[in-house]
Amino acid sequence: MIIDTSCYPTNLVDIAWRHDGEPFTGERLIQMMDGPYTVCGKPRRIDKAFIQPPQGNTIYTDGVHEKAGVAGIREYMAYTVEMVQKYPNRFLGCFVYNPRYGVANGVAELERHVREYGFKMVQFQANMHAYRPDRAKDWLRPAMQKCAELGVLVKLHTGDGPYSIPTEWAPIIQEFPNINFIMAHFGVQTGGVYCFEPFQMAMDLPNVYCESAWCLQSRIVEFAKDLPVSKILYGSDTPPNEPGMWLRLLEVLTHEPPQGMNLDEDTLEEYLGNNLARMIGLTPSPRPQSIEEARAMLARPVV
Repeated sequence: MIIDTSCYPTNLVDIAWRHDGEPFTGERLIQMMDGPYTVCGKPRRIDKAFIQPPQGNTIYTDGVHEKAGVAGIREYMAYTVEMVQKYPNRFLGCFVYNPRYGVANGVAELERHVREYGFKMVQFQANMHAYRPDRAKDWLRPAMQKCAELGVLVKLHTGDGPYSIPTEWAPIIQEFPNINFIMAHFGVQTGGVYCFEPFQMAMDLPNVYCESAWCLQSRIVEFAKDLPVSKILYGSDTPPNEPGMWLRLLEVLTHEPPQGMNLDEDTLEEYLGNNLARMIGLTPSPRPQSIEEARAMLARPVV
């Protein structure tokens, strides 16, 4: 099973990224997920993806959203909810918590999206939402307490200064050891390359995991030699990225050194989706053993 940790379908052009062309809808994302992509010589698709609104569309800015408070949160989450309900076998919901819409409002909507719509992940984007995670603990603690109560994954945007440097999240991570935290983009984004920080945090803390998108291929090889198998999760950050190149980044681990590390295909399958499946209560699935079996898997609908 292949599960993408980070995708952003939308019916609006992202206000921050300002992508060219038409909005990258859920239907366009599914078409891209279907590929097929070649992984270790076998045709594969991305079976499921966690989706959320593009971060630019969740910024609290006068003139961007007509509504404030709960109404504003529901406005920016509406398309994600629609897509999760329309394609429940392909999309998994990720709620975006922006404390600038009101902490109590955000916590209430977080809970509602989990209980009513089955969301299994919550994203925090301190850079887009303009707060220091090591200082704004009064904004974060109520949301983290709710995430711990509900048992959902927490994904942290990392890689940008000044507010998304990975170690800025260390105090709140240590305060909530019963939450599983995913360091999105492995500490690499438009603002910097901090990949050694998520790596070390995942080595030191049992509740920290690393999403592979944006990380440097050679660093992934280094880190995979030391990280526990369960700590690496496939992600693509689509859009702006294309998911196949990030599948390839992990597939290279099965190659010979120095580019790869002779990783076995069963472990690769853990990285590609089975690790994340276990974290959200889904049954992992074995990799296809042959090209024929892979083709047969593609012919069956995702369940």
